[in-house]
Amino acid sequence: MNKFLSFIAVGLLSAGTLHAQTAEDKISIKPSGRILMDAALMDAKHNNEELNDGVAIPDMRVGVKATYGPWTAKVDMGYAYGAVSMKDVFIERSLTKNSFIRGGYFIHQFGLQSATSSSFKISMEEPASNEAFNNSRTIGLMYVHGTKKFLGTFSAFTESDAMKMKSEKLGNQGVGLMSRLVYRPFIEEGKIFHVGISGAIESPRYNKDANLNHHSFTLGANLPTRVAKVSAIGATINNARKMVKFTPELTAAYGKLGIETQYFYVNVDREGDMPNYTASGAYCSLRGLLKGKDYHYNYWDGGIDTPRPGAMEVVLAYNYTDMSDAKSDIRGGRLNDWSAAFNYYINKYMIWRVRASHTKVTNRIGFEDNKVSMLETRLQIKF
Repeated sequence: MNKFLSFIAVGLLSAGTLHAQTAEDKISIKPSGRILMDAALMDAKHNNEELNDGVAIPDMRVGVKATYGPWTAKVDMGYAYGAVSMKDVFIERSLTKNSFIRGGYFIHQFGLQSATSSSFKISMEEPASNEAFNNSRTIGLMYVHGTKKFLGTFSAFTESDAMKMKSEKLGNQGVGLMSRLVYRPFIEEGKIFHVGISGAIESPRYNKDANLNHHSFTLGANLPTRVAKVSAIGATINNARKMVKFTPELTAAYGKLGIETQYFYVNVDREGDMPNYTASGAYCSLRGLLKGKDYHYNYWDGGIDTPRPGAMEVVLAYNYTDMSDAKSDIRGGRLNDWSAAFNYYINKYMIWRVRASHTKVTNRIGFEDNKVSMLETRLQIKF
């Protein structure tokens, strides 16, 4: 009898071990995709380029995400406007329940907007300050550590053109370090408050002009629409040695009301006696739910999460971006943008947005001052 019980016990232990190994070795693969369908009415001309009314599918992606034990991998490809482009391509490993490390091609955390997918911007388009002063996707490593009251990230990365060109054409790659630190004493549903700051230091980037290649930075932002792609502000800072930038942020929500705001400061150190270039910007978004449950928090992204299915939301936003620096004699332009957006979160996979905006651009060398009014709408599907 004892031998029989021992046999059963050994069998159960073996089965448990086999089950654990099977569960651990099991790979999960999920397809992903998105479609954005936009329509826009525009009233302006910008630098002799007409902004025409139109419709577009500005973003269309197909991808796959795989998980295997503590490992996660993601590949996302874009097909907008008939061109194939690489989006997120990374491998991630969970280190503890409070931390993970990610390596590959993706957007590193630098303030509120960097942790939010482009299709989930509450004002439909990201603030011009973030587009001008933040980086797009870059190849690098990012470590993330999160607790109930603290979120911290640290990244080492190279310039985005390293994904597009081989080193013999690119030259010595520009590199950088970046970090985001957030203190969040309240992250309960309907009661959210966090403050944070991000900082970065970068070396000069690629430029097709051999005299500027890895001796310059090119910064800029387009007008806030994806039906057309027209530059609003922009500057190339030559004879550059390094760029230092930082951005404090604040997020708060109480019940169905919320606020998100961020300030950007950029300083480019230049060679010899040439004066440094400085630029700055800020945005503030006030948001309120007309329908739905109270705002809730996204633990790993560090910010107010996407409202739940069925919610309706109104967002009032203002953005100011100054890329004109008199001391360095670089006039990249000053932008003021006011917008109002309505977001209807139809279900788990679909969102309908309507956005009205007025954008004013002044003090940009080689461009006349300009005002642009737009009315846009978007239906998006993301799974």
